Amino acid sequence: MRLSSEDRNPDTGGTVSHPRRTALVAVIAAGITLLGAPAALSLAGAKPTPPAVKVKNPSFGNILQSRNRLPLYYWNVEKRAGGKIRCTGECARVWPPLVVKSRAAVPRTMRGVKGRFGVVKRPDGRLQVTFRGLPLYAYHDDPPNTVLCDNVDGWFVVRV
Repeated sequence: MRLSSEDRNPDTGGTVSHPRRTALVAVIAAGITLLGAPAALSLAGAKPTPPAVKVKNPSFGNILQSRNRLPLYYWNVEKRAGGKIRCTGECARVWPPLVVKSRAAVPRTMRGVKGRFGVVKRPDGRLQVTFRGLPLYAYHDDPPNTVLCDNVDGWFVVRV
């Protein structure tokens, strides 16, 4: 902002304060802050983005995929164990678990999907996403959008 000759103090050469202008700027700033508050509050109460999505697969119908388009699986061994984690170590390297940073990152439900999501704490302390009480995994060799391991060694793609 350029100062005009009216904004300079003729005695000192410094600037002259304008209380009305300062008050007006303060009121405008407060208004902008208040207008943005409802948007911030609505974001705070918004549902988190699900870590999985429902997609139509030509061979398996509707299935769950991770956000990076990898099909998600459950392991029958864990189903028989009541959803307890059994895939650790080398198993978890081949079948990477779908993990999140917090419980709040996983919505309980997802539109168009019957069943509830949740999390379970893995032995290493990370939180793994569950669906219908079963921990979810990807297969490390699956290309995006391709199911390779349905009904292989007790692993099944999650159908919804």
